[in-house]
Order: sequence, then structure tokens, then C-alpha cells
Amino acid sequence: MEMITDFYFFLLSAILISLSGVMSPGPLFAVTIAKASREKNAGILISLGHGVVEFPLMFLIYFGFAWVFTSDFTQKAIGLVGGALMIYLGFRMLKTQRETEEKSSYFKYGSIASGILATVGNPYFLLWWATIGAFLVMNAALFGLIGFSIFAVIHWSCDLVWNIFVSLMVFKSRRFWTKRVHEIVFGFCFIILTGFGAWFIISVLI
Repeated sequence: MEMITDFYFFLLSAILISLSGVMSPGPLFAVTIAKASREKNAGILISLGHGVVEFPLMFLIYFGFAWVFTSDFTQKAIGLVGGALMIYLGFRMLKTQRETEEKSSYFKYGSIASGILATVGNPYFLLWWATIGAFLVMNAALFGLIGFSIFAVIHWSCDLVWNIFVSLMVFKSRRFWTKRVHEIVFGFCFIILTGFGAWFIISVLI
């Protein structure tokens, strides 16, 4: 009974910690807003793309590979490549939005692929998992593979619920999006993506 209580307490703390990261504005948030302006199910699809990267990463950490992501070389490589990818996504989104007002996609990629790219290209996603995430995984491992698997699903579900909420709010309010509002929102997303990208690169070089 005590172990079950401890497990529930751990899950509650894991949810709160996960939400604090999930709800922070970042590349995935910007991509979700951009895709959701035309696609109702963008949040679900982007979360699936995010999960394609996140689930294997969680299992790698569970089986003892967290050290790979904490090495100095890996962090610098991730920062440079991820930063460049974020800047590319930002300019690609802005360019596509200006050229194709009537098309249903703002990236040349679908929502699942955009979720994968925004996740892989975010160095701090990997660093979060190498530090805070690794700590959560180690605690989840105390409850065995089943306990860890439940934690993994619940953590990803936090991303899913938040992305669905954001995408539905954006999609349902699209009728209020004048051309000016449209430009402001996409400008905001562009700033988030390129800003994070530049920050990642600069933090590696200095």
C-alpha cells in the first residue's frame, strides 16, 4: 500500500514538473500555433511527431544512456545543428506564409514531421531529458518497467493535452484572424523559432 501511495505521489510530481516544461513557450509551441491556424488536429499530429522522438529517448535514458547527452561534444553539436534547424524552420514558415495565403500548410512538412523537426532541433529538449528528465526516469525506475512505462505515457500525455488545447483555441478563433492579426501571430512564431535558434548557437560559441 505504501509503495502504491509513493507511486501516485511520484506521478503527481512528475505531472507538475512536466507541465512546467510543456507550457513554456518554445519551438514546439510556435509550430503548434502555426499549423493549428489551418489544421484542427494539428495538436494531436504534432504530439505524435514529438512522441516519435521522446519515447525512444526516454527508454534510452532508462537503459542507461543519459551520459551520451551530457557530454560536452554532444551538447555543442546539438546546439549548433539544432539552432540552425530552428532558424531554418522560422524562415521557412515566414516565407511559406507570405507566398501561399490560400494553402492549407505553412511548412512544406506535415504536422507530424513538423513535430519531429521542432523536437529534434531543440537542444534544450535533450538537455532537459539529460538532467531533470533523467532524474524523473531514475525515480520511475524504482517502480519497475511497468511504473516507468506509465510515467512515460503520462509525461507524453501532458504534451498531448497542452498541444490539443493550444491548437483548438487557435483553430476555433481563426475566424477572427484578419490579415494583420495573421501576420502578427506568424511574426511572433518566427521570432520564437529564430530567437531560440540564435540563442542555441550563441550559447555554444561563447
